Amino acid sequence: GGALLPAGPQGLRPRPRRRPLNVRKTPGKANLPMSRIRQVLEGLTAARRAGLLGLPPRAVAPSIRALRAYGPLGAAATMNALRFGSRTALVDEHGTLTFADLERRSNALANAWRARGLGPASRVGILCRNHRGLLDAMTAAAKIGAGVLFLNTDFGGPQLAQTVEREGVTALVHDEEFTPVAAGAPAPQGRFVAWTDRPGGGDLERLIAEGDPAPPPAPGRHGSLVILTSGTSGAPKGAPRSSGPSAAWLPVGIVHRIPFRPGESVFVGPPMFHGWGLTAMLVTLGTGSVLLLRRRFDADAVLDLLERHRVRALVAVPVMLSRLLAADARRENRPRLRLRIIATGGAALSPALAERVMARFGPVLYNFYGSTEASSISIATPEDLRAAPGCVGRPTLGTTVKILDASGREVPPGVTGQIHIDSPLRFAGYTGGGTKPTAGKLMAVGDLGHLDAAGRLFIDGRADDMIVSGGENVYPAEVEELLAGHPGIREAAVVGVPDEEFGQRLRAYVVAADTALGEEEVRRYVSANLARYKVPRDVVFVEELPRTSTGKVLKRLLPR
Repeated sequence: GGALLPAGPQGLRPRPRRRPLNVRKTPGKANLPMSRIRQVLEGLTAARRAGLLGLPPRAVAPSIRALRAYGPLGAAATMNALRFGSRTALVDEHGTLTFADLERRSNALANAWRARGLGPASRVGILCRNHRGLLDAMTAAAKIGAGVLFLNTDFGGPQLAQTVEREGVTALVHDEEFTPVAAGAPAPQGRFVAWTDRPGGGDLERLIAEGDPAPPPAPGRHGSLVILTSGTSGAPKGAPRSSGPSAAWLPVGIVHRIPFRPGESVFVGPPMFHGWGLTAMLVTLGTGSVLLLRRRFDADAVLDLLERHRVRALVAVPVMLSRLLAADARRENRPRLRLRIIATGGAALSPALAERVMARFGPVLYNFYGSTEASSISIATPEDLRAAPGCVGRPTLGTTVKILDASGREVPPGVTGQIHIDSPLRFAGYTGGGTKPTAGKLMAVGDLGHLDAAGRLFIDGRADDMIVSGGENVYPAEVEELLAGHPGIREAAVVGVPDEEFGQRLRAYVVAADTALGEEEVRRYVSANLARYKVPRDVVFVEELPRTSTGKVLKRLLPR
């Protein structure tokens, strides 16, 4: 949705010679639903342009058989192998694999697991960084009808054991470095090491070498996929991803707004056990492009990788972009990277960082906004970010976004309220029970936001982050955004703390880029730009902010 030009003298107007995806009678009001046929046609056009479609005649029948046998997750490797064969699919620290290699490896692992008793009643927990083993385990599990649960590599031993037991994991796949962490987690059907620093080492490589590379028999049911929430506001919860026909809307919605093209090299930095990294990986392989991975993000090494492989698309989280810019600035002879796409997501992109990225690399920045429960919500294009650097753009194809007040009424443009969405990709509920609050057919995302007059969405913070100080509503994200633009501040987080006089007050945690920066200067800077009640009474300087693997700040871990 959201195929509208910026506001002109007459307000919003549709693109020339074609109908907009979502027509608005009044800026900021709810999207009127476009016809289902129109959505499908728009999606097919975008998918064909990106290279997601186009099976050769010989591949049609085996692709249909694979979809029926394994579902979309298991069949993806088969269909990609039929389409792209010996073309390079993946490059990681252990070398190169073709699309045919990925299919052969997943078949062999699936058959080896079947021989050991794993099948539709199993659930495979995957505790892996970004490398071939994660793809092998995910696809093989789908081909035996097993469930897949992606586990966070930041988990400690007790949290991992608790999550594995709660989610019913029966087999555990993990990198060698996580062996001590995984030792206390129950895995009655076995533990399998997916990666060692020695090429060819580990249990998965041994099973792949021993297994039958022929397609395994149909398991009788399609496997499931569960992604854990980030846990920024509490214990992570399991959110199942749809494996039905509606799952096709995810890659289609991405390529409808971000111009991925077939056969290019794409670096995917965000962890693939989270939604943003997983989505980028599936889109990359589905377009026949080369997926470049590193187990750990190192800005200097990634810059070398981008140059060596002539990467055209970079997928990252904002903190990665900040580190890449810093590493790029340190280089004396800086070759200009010819990036067509820099796609960021997973955490908030500050206006200051957006402007710095575009100043260095040009108008190639796209900002993805989604959640584990809602999947894809909106995407900002370079045009959106030029006009409104802090926005997250317009809704993705098939998605409706509304801003509601506490009574469930829609608010006008510029007014902050709770973000609600409707989408074919939204989840049906957590694995442990419960779901997100709803208002009619709309699901609350958990974020506060507003629409501007052009229909672009802005995130104003988490719904549970808003504080009331002296009777005034204060959104910490607004203060954080301002502080991020200060030249002496590398990053900042703002929270509410109890206050006897005002009920709550703001406390700012600042990572300084300039050692001469003091508390009073921080307060003066905020006071010069925002209302008095938004000035932090406390300013705490810290070495770094605690973050999740996707770069979100874990405010509950800040010193109080």
